[in-house]
Amino acid sequence: MNLNQLETLITISKTMSFRKAGEVLNLTQPAVSAQIKSLEDEFKTVLIDRNQPVTLTDSGRVFLDHAEMILQTVEDLKQRLADLNQTPQGHIHLGTTTSIAMQILPRVLSYFQNQFPLIKTTIHSMSTSQIMQSVENGTIDLGITYLFEKQPSLESSVLYYDTFELTVAPAHPLARFSHVPIEKLHELPLIMLSPETAGRRFVDQVFKLLHITPQTVMELSSSEEVKRMVELNLGAAIISKLSIQNELRLGTLKMIKVNELEISHPVGVVYKSGRYLSSALHQFLLDLKGMQEIQFIGSE
Repeated sequence: MNLNQLETLITISKTMSFRKAGEVLNLTQPAVSAQIKSLEDEFKTVLIDRNQPVTLTDSGRVFLDHAEMILQTVEDLKQRLADLNQTPQGHIHLGTTTSIAMQILPRVLSYFQNQFPLIKTTIHSMSTSQIMQSVENGTIDLGITYLFEKQPSLESSVLYYDTFELTVAPAHPLARFSHVPIEKLHELPLIMLSPETAGRRFVDQVFKLLHITPQTVMELSSSEEVKRMVELNLGAAIISKLSIQNELRLGTLKMIKVNELEISHPVGVVYKSGRYLSSALHQFLLDLKGMQEIQFIGSE
């Protein structure tokens, strides 16, 4: 057994085709078939059902789990060895929400990549719940998100604080007010974030506590989408104060204070407890934790 054979099996499991796997791996189809046949002969089992579409057998699925672990162990070994020269390098997979990715990361990553050009960063946009799950299962290395719940399997560090604010278009009937009571939200047409987002969970908790029944006219998965709909005056919204800073400066949105919403929420970095921190991850965490809050929330 060799690592190339394991990579071939994993690629077949993703492409469901010997031919497509060969294209990905730059191998001929006979070479792909030979590698799999060699594995099957060595372990005396059938790993792949060759009917179309190609699928893994029960043995193949068990083998796949171990193949992925073996290759991850090899990657960890390569990274540890690369770290010996004390030059931060490697690849960081970072998960965050769309609004944080657009508002915070440009200034953070601009500085970081100038200082450490050997470190590559891939950004994955996802909801807070998905970020926590992905950090837990190792799909991403770090998450930057709202820290609503402490999870014992994850390490976290607060970077700054945000609030969720009532936001309307300048032409909205409430735009002439700087402050409204929570009761105004009873029958107010609202454009809501989708239920799996941190902002929506907070709003739902407040509404449930105060017996507010919102008139939801639309649900969207990100603050950026919500902002565009609010700018068109299709409804009001309750979204991150940080995410609307540019629109407030441009005058395309207006923020209205609601006392019950004025709760500060920590935004921070999370990573799995006990995991090995490569030089890239270690340096990125040091830089994030060393930044002052104003560097995250200051004006562009």
